[in-house]
Amino acid sequence: MAGPPNKRQKREEKHEGQMPQKKFYRQRAHANPFSDHDLTYPEHPSAMRWSEHYPHFVATIPAAVPKDDPIATRDYNEYYVARMEKRVEVADIGCGFGGLLFALAPRMPATLILGLEIRTSVAEFVQDKAKALRLQQQQQPPASAGAETPPVPGGYENVSCIRANTMKFLPNFFAKAQLTKIFLCFPDPHFKARKHKARIVSATLNSEYAFVLAPGGMVYTITDVEDLHVWMVEHLAAHPSFARVAEGEAEGDECVAVMRRETEEGKKVERNGGRKFVAVFRRLEDPAWP
Repeated sequence: MAGPPNKRQKREEKHEGQMPQKKFYRQRAHANPFSDHDLTYPEHPSAMRWSEHYPHFVATIPAAVPKDDPIATRDYNEYYVARMEKRVEVADIGCGFGGLLFALAPRMPATLILGLEIRTSVAEFVQDKAKALRLQQQQQPPASAGAETPPVPGGYENVSCIRANTMKFLPNFFAKAQLTKIFLCFPDPHFKARKHKARIVSATLNSEYAFVLAPGGMVYTITDVEDLHVWMVEHLAAHPSFARVAEGEAEGDECVAVMRRETEEGKKVERNGGRKFVAVFRRLEDPAWP
């Protein structure tokens, strides 16, 4: 006799546009970033097929023709990858179930926002949720037609997620100075000293963040582990490409408020009455060559 449906079967049984349920996408809280996770990644940022994630922002030719016009065709680069009207500017590294992504999307409707998550099922949840939200927005009547709730700015067309190991392949996805914001929300603390090399903030990784982040761009960090907070602050402050943003300025940043209350871990910490430690760093201009 057949047993009950497994989680993947349950995921596939949902109707188009139906919101995914987390209970069918649960996975271990953390993954070993040094393991071989059978990941796919582009050989170069220009080879990344962003059109699969942000179809609304695909560039067409002639440029002045609407996308739905029969004469409009996709524009391709030297890798025969569809060109995009915009590039990804915001990255949430270790995005989990995407709470921050979906909170930022309507606040930044003209900005492409990407979550990067190493866990297969969790990344699939975010991808499925983005598709469901887009479809719901497309089917919702406009505010002028008397809709109970107005459409969300951008219709979630600007948010997506990929399965990736950023400790290994971050520069494969993003060009130099491409990003304006990087979020590191409640990363694995790796408490044991021998595991500190797996922390998402280190001298080596900070150089990669500096490479993909534009001057003036921000790195946002938040954790409920004070030891990890001190570690991240010390390592980012020690890097010549970053300077810590004053606490007053950071608290006035809308992204900090969203980061505090919209992430899954942030909500859990709030429920348990825990503390949240926040630090924001600004990418400095590179010094002039002598």
